[in-house]
Amino acid sequence: MLNENIKAIRKSRGLSQQELAVKINVVRQTVSKWEQGLSVPDSDLLIALSEALETPVSTLLGETVTESKADEVKALSEKLEVINLQFARRKALRRATVHWLLIVVCAGILAVTAVLAMVNSPYLGWDYSAPETAVMGVAIHAFEWAFVRLAPLALIAALVGVFLTRKKA
Repeated sequence: MLNENIKAIRKSRGLSQQELAVKINVVRQTVSKWEQGLSVPDSDLLIALSEALETPVSTLLGETVTESKADEVKALSEKLEVINLQFARRKALRRATVHWLLIVVCAGILAVTAVLAMVNSPYLGWDYSAPETAVMGVAIHAFEWAFVRLAPLALIAALVGVFLTRKKA
């Protein structure tokens, strides 16, 4: 009965035999012998044991103590901690991916702007008399018209996104 109570209470407190032995200044084998019922602690050690396990001596000597659900709760909390870490890593990876994607969008907008500035709007000097090139000129003109109006808004939105997704120190 004493041996079962020591083991059940020790486990419910989440202590190993070694940790309990250190708390009461004995070797681990002594705790093991107590739990196997091969020996019993003397009165001084019984008091130290009750203090280490935060349990009254009467409980240690009394009826069989059922092992509490602390082991199950501890295992569940460890699993939840692992899941939370996985979610945090996934969130950080997603944030970094979005951050770099927005940086690429900013660079792309700036590159297209630079190309359009260097070619100096070719649709203004386009020959619209030839039907084959007229369609191409209209397409280029439509692209430049839309780009000039939408690119600043897209650039501002992407820059705000880069700022909001940056890694916080």
